[in-house]
Amino acid sequence: MLIRFEASNFRSLNENVELSMVAVDRDREGAREAPHLGESLLTVAAIYGPNASGKSNVIAALAWLRDAVVHSLRYWEDEIPVDPFAFSEENRPTEFVLELLVNGVRFEYLVSLDRERVHYEGLFHYPERKRRRIFERDDLDLKLQRGLGSLSGTRELLTPITLAISVARRFKDPLVTEFARQLSQMQIFGIPAQSRMLKRPFFPGTPGSLTTRETIRLFEDPPEQTLFADEDRIKALALLQLADLGISDVVIEQEEVVFGSAPEDRRTRSRVRLLHETGVRKVPLDFTAESEGTRIWFQMIGPVLNALQRGSIIAFDELDASLHPTVSAELLKIFGSKTLNPHGAQLVFTSHDTSLLGHLNRDEVWLTDKQADGSTRLGALAEFAGERVRRSQNLETAYLHGRFGALPQVDQAGFLRALGLIG
Repeated sequence: MLIRFEASNFRSLNENVELSMVAVDRDREGAREAPHLGESLLTVAAIYGPNASGKSNVIAALAWLRDAVVHSLRYWEDEIPVDPFAFSEENRPTEFVLELLVNGVRFEYLVSLDRERVHYEGLFHYPERKRRRIFERDDLDLKLQRGLGSLSGTRELLTPITLAISVARRFKDPLVTEFARQLSQMQIFGIPAQSRMLKRPFFPGTPGSLTTRETIRLFEDPPEQTLFADEDRIKALALLQLADLGISDVVIEQEEVVFGSAPEDRRTRSRVRLLHETGVRKVPLDFTAESEGTRIWFQMIGPVLNALQRGSIIAFDELDASLHPTVSAELLKIFGSKTLNPHGAQLVFTSHDTSLLGHLNRDEVWLTDKQADGSTRLGALAEFAGERVRRSQNLETAYLHGRFGALPQVDQAGFLRALGLIG
């Protein structure tokens, strides 16, 4: 589970910003107790704010760090593809701090880098609440925890622009492997940051975009029935019916598509049709004919079930885009439920949909604001003006009345003047 994440000098995140999943109000179902931390962790976090205030860049920073750990050894060749704050005259590194709860133990990962090299990197864990180093590097000087000789080969493969954790995870040490595995399983959608990491164009279907692929697998007839195949299909169909109660089933058919005359120009693809109850019969409707909201929700079902089963993190930029508020609200309930989310999967998202504030607790809401220098300020709603943000506060009403800031400042007169409609 995510404990907290910090980032600085990344895109619009100039000064350090922190997103914490530590619960303020612990006596509720959405807060999961973490005994070794002495705290409870949230399963939902929402980021609100006006356009261009940097909401997306908080998610993008998380995506960048995940991809850096997974891909730096393979794809970083000439420089580190980091994107520092554009309006700063300072020449300083970009920094990230990530804390995860892995098998009940707190892990802390820190990295400081620029386009030319990794300045500092460290991975620590807290068995019995005491901080212990797994590895720590200053430039190319790598120090390992005593007894981790299996990681000594990391030194030979380390370069100034390669992350030590990307190298160390190849040597299968359990501590490094478990931390890197949980980080790599993080699913992030709506942020095409991965295209910069891989140095290739961004196409729909690559990480960062929703596709039907994961959900289709849940409805296809598997070649070998697994123990949980039917159960997963039932769960997926129940989720789908949240978007349209008239849907009774999903039909997946394989069809051949011909692109040319050569044998290699023939492809097989899955055709998705949703069965709708019409009172007396069931009518299949092609997936492309469904509403945009239904299509997007269908695409989300696979990743959401994946996160719930693994107890992993899933993040969406603009969760409310083309998704009905009722469906979004049900998704929040699913992640907040101990019954439906027994493994503590976490949902992090940005949104403009203020109706969702009625389904969120005060410690689950974060606000962004754009500063005069173009940088992003990120603040926790629970800490806004101290005790005045009560648990009983109507968050939606207060937000819309500008109670917490983070609302767009609309200069209507300036807009009309630009159009030449007023002098």
